[in-house]
Amino acid sequence: MTILVTGGTGNIGRHLVDHLHAGRAPFRVLARRPAAAAALLPPGTAIQPGDLNDPASLEKALSGGVDRVFLLWPSLSPDGIKGVVEALTHAGVRHVVYVSAMQVTDDNRRTIGVWGAVEQAVVDADLDHTFLRASGFATNTLGWAAAIRAGEPVRIPYPLAQRSLIHEADIAAVAAVALTGDGQQRSHVLTGPAAISQADQVAAIGAAIGRPVRCVEQDPAEARAAMAEWADPAWAEQAVAYWASLVDRPEPVTRTVDELLGRPAHSFRQWAVDHADDFTAPV
Repeated sequence: MTILVTGGTGNIGRHLVDHLHAGRAPFRVLARRPAAAAALLPPGTAIQPGDLNDPASLEKALSGGVDRVFLLWPSLSPDGIKGVVEALTHAGVRHVVYVSAMQVTDDNRRTIGVWGAVEQAVVDADLDHTFLRASGFATNTLGWAAAIRAGEPVRIPYPLAQRSLIHEADIAAVAAVALTGDGQQRSHVLTGPAAISQADQVAAIGAAIGRPVRCVEQDPAEARAAMAEWADPAWAEQAVAYWASLVDRPEPVTRTVDELLGRPAHSFRQWAVDHADDFTAPV
């Protein structure tokens, strides 16, 4: 069994690499910039130059017996996923572990955006799979870091929106179990241990760094405009509307992490402690 890890230098991937090293599972990391990846990953990590958007490099990375793949899709568009799954199938990959989104179900894959589209492509290719349908990533709150480092208030729409944010270390730990386990087809909904409002997230970061951080409610139109600078406007509209819905209907909480790992999921407050330096260190 050999595992190919995509996104191995990212927030989830680096934790996953540590797990695979500890478990002595043979694996390699696909990296567009191998030298930069080597500086971030543990010594001795096998790094394969390549890119999911470059079929030839992906084919080379899959050669030599790769039969399991950790898939972290790199964009908000599903463009290119059909070519990727064709390469996986041609290479004889037996199992794909894909980080999806909590909103996706087996019934709505075709209508739920990039996450559903990637799931559907894997299913259509008849690849065995484990879909990790995660709630919001706690790491997304790193978008507040610049304001917090500068001593400015965090501006967010709907501060009372309650999210069950998940620590990236928990996603990685579950992925490691799925990649090294029996390979049966499963879908897991993964969340943090509780739903916590955005205002309380800001307060938790303040507690972690030892000084109060203010939270200011942002006009939803302003938030949509800011997001539309880097994402599709329709996606930005949907995201802000979703946050609005979470004021009265918090994101659900599952105990899947606890059940799969035999320990509680990490809280957002623990995540804030783990990332305190990101909110205090100079850029």
